[in-house]
Amino acid sequence: MNYIIGAFKPPCIIKIIFSDSKTRKQASIKKENGQTTMVPLFQSQETISGEVSIEPFHGKKVEHIGVKVELLGQIELYFDRGNFYDFTSLVRELDVPGEIYERKAYPFEFSTVEMPYESYNGVNVRLRYILKVTVSRNYVSNIVEYQEFCVRNYSTPPTINNSIKMEVGIEDCLHIEFEYNKSKYHLKDVIIGKIYFLLVRIKIKNMELEIRRRESTGSGPNTYVETETLAKFELMDGAPVRGESIPIRLFLSPYELTPTYRNINNKYSVKYFLNLVLVDEEDRRYFKQQEITVYRLLE
Repeated sequence: MNYIIGAFKPPCIIKIIFSDSKTRKQASIKKENGQTTMVPLFQSQETISGEVSIEPFHGKKVEHIGVKVELLGQIELYFDRGNFYDFTSLVRELDVPGEIYERKAYPFEFSTVEMPYESYNGVNVRLRYILKVTVSRNYVSNIVEYQEFCVRNYSTPPTINNSIKMEVGIEDCLHIEFEYNKSKYHLKDVIIGKIYFLLVRIKIKNMELEIRRRESTGSGPNTYVETETLAKFELMDGAPVRGESIPIRLFLSPYELTPTYRNINNKYSVKYFLNLVLVDEEDRRYFKQQEITVYRLLE
């Protein structure tokens, strides 16, 4: 029985090593089993190079009809699990048909690779970048090895960043004015603002500010929208009075935010909202939602 199991094991070990693996920054990504792992971090227009090594097990040889390495950018929608949409596909042929008797190393390089989208692992969608090595064989299955890496892209601060100012209320019951200092925030930013009560005729029990992420995937009848509440920040506990002003100061760095993604490869979008929630003494909830833009500033 052990002989039969061994017959299906690949006859070699394949390793993919990045040329600057010891000095390059690492980033954590979530695997399919929910665990996180550290992988090399890149950004668009960088050169990705390294070495592929193929080492046959002792006493074995690897017959092949070619060896290649591919750099792939892929999107997987979870309602269509197993089908990957390649938006980036680059190939380097490493070896012509032949046989490998002992460890063999192949250098590779993909220069100034355009990687326009960031790595993302959401509720219904995953965007990943991988290096895929394939040892092609006749009559038996190919030997394949994968190495994932992470891509993050950075922005400069926006030249125009207007504040958000709105008046909301319920006729003859509640009238408030709220203001946030700007509408675009980087991932380590601070939301500063204030809430001013112009009219209060209902008994407010407490007030909080939520950060919500809305992920939209697919299109038409296959559109899926998932909204997550990433943070809840209590602004006030107790009843306010007319003329009272409540300050807002919310740090974004403790929360796992991503930049805002708009219509990535016509597959998905990720948007962020500030949701102001008031709860009265009968536990009725009043809220006002406002979209903000989040971007990644070079650290």
